[in-house]
Amino acid sequence: MTRAEASLRRRGALIVVDVQVDFCPGGALSVPEGDRIVPVLNSYITLFAERGCPIFATRDWHPQRTSHFREFGGVWPIHCVQESEGARFHPDLVLPPGTIVISKGHTPWEDGYSALQGVTENGTPLPMLLQRMELDRIYLGGLATDYCVKETTLGALQLGFEVTVLADAIAGIDLKEGDCAAALDAMQMRGARLATLEEVRQSLWKK
Repeated sequence: MTRAEASLRRRGALIVVDVQVDFCPGGALSVPEGDRIVPVLNSYITLFAERGCPIFATRDWHPQRTSHFREFGGVWPIHCVQESEGARFHPDLVLPPGTIVISKGHTPWEDGYSALQGVTENGTPLPMLLQRMELDRIYLGGLATDYCVKETTLGALQLGFEVTVLADAIAGIDLKEGDCAAALDAMQMRGARLATLEEVRQSLWKK
C-alpha cells in the first residue's frame, strides 16, 4: 500500500469527553441533564467499535489541592478528585475493552480543559498518540459544550485535525446565558463540523 492509499484509509477517532459522575446530575459540578447524552454516546461508541476505530475517553483527574478549585484560588468547586467516586465515568457509559483513557488536569497548576493537554496511563500526550496512530479526523462528544468540548475542539483544529462535534451527544453548563450557543459558533467559525448520529452513520466512512 502506498502512503497516499494509506492516508485515504485513515480511520476517524472518537473522543468521549469527561462523562464523569461529578459532571452529571447529583455530582459536585453537574451539567444540567448531562446524563441525557449517555445513551446517544453509547450508540456512537458501538458504531466506532464495530468499525474498529480508536475510542478515547477523557477524564478530569484533579489532585486534592489544585489552583483549579475555588478553595485554592480557582473558580470551580472541588470535583473529579483522583480515585474518588465523582471522578469515575458515568455508570451507564459503556466503554469497550481497548478504550484509551486520557487524564487531564492532573497536576496542581493546570485546569486541563482540553483533552489535547491530557496523557495516557503511561504518560503519552494525546496529540503524540494521535500522530503515532496516523489519525487526522476526530469525532467528539461529551461534557461540557462550553468548556472542555469547546477547548478540545479548538485545540484539535489548531493542530490541524478535522473535527466533527456530535451535536446530539453534548451538553453544556451555560453559566452565563448564551455560553453554549457562543461555544458552538466559535467551534464552527474555526472549521468544526456539527453532525448527528444518523449523519455520521451514513457518511463517516464514505470518504
